[in-house]
Amino acid sequence: MTQRVAIELTVNGRPVRAEVEPRLLLADFLRDHLELTGTHLGCEHGVCGACTVLLDGDPVRSCLALAVQANGTHVETVESLTQEDGSLHPIQQAFADHHALQCGFCTPGFLMTVRGIFDDLPGMTEAQIREAVSGNLCRCTGYANIVRAVQQLQRDLQLQAVRDPATRSGSRVDDRGALRDTARSEVK
Repeated sequence: MTQRVAIELTVNGRPVRAEVEPRLLLADFLRDHLELTGTHLGCEHGVCGACTVLLDGDPVRSCLALAVQANGTHVETVESLTQEDGSLHPIQQAFADHHALQCGFCTPGFLMTVRGIFDDLPGMTEAQIREAVSGNLCRCTGYANIVRAVQQLQRDLQLQAVRDPATRSGSRVDDRGALRDTARSEVK
């Protein structure tokens, strides 16, 4: 029997402690142990991007990362986009408004990839947006509507910055679509 390893991490803002086999993939840990099934497994080789989650704010392929590698980190899954009032997160709303999904299998990976570049969106060109989402595969949409959705989100963020000067002076939109101060304290 394989020796189990104790891990502690934060998943979608909640502390998690578990004992896992050293070879357990982060995707399997999220889906099977935490029942966060929004993280989809497509290719299981890191090619398709359907399993993308944020690890300390950076998009990663959870089918390539081991759960033990997430020890001491903050993980965000697509479930983290859930709004307290049941409304869609601005990223989800932009995808819905532009029909940027069809079968929906790849959508969680796209949403988390876009969440990973959320803070950089206001200054990104269309080419940079296309490059940022190019690591995610979609066989249904042809990407045009996905890019349009991200551009709409970009325009919404720019409009919000014009309406609220706080976004221009050290604040940003957080993962719930609300403004917050960008000065973050490191949690170790």
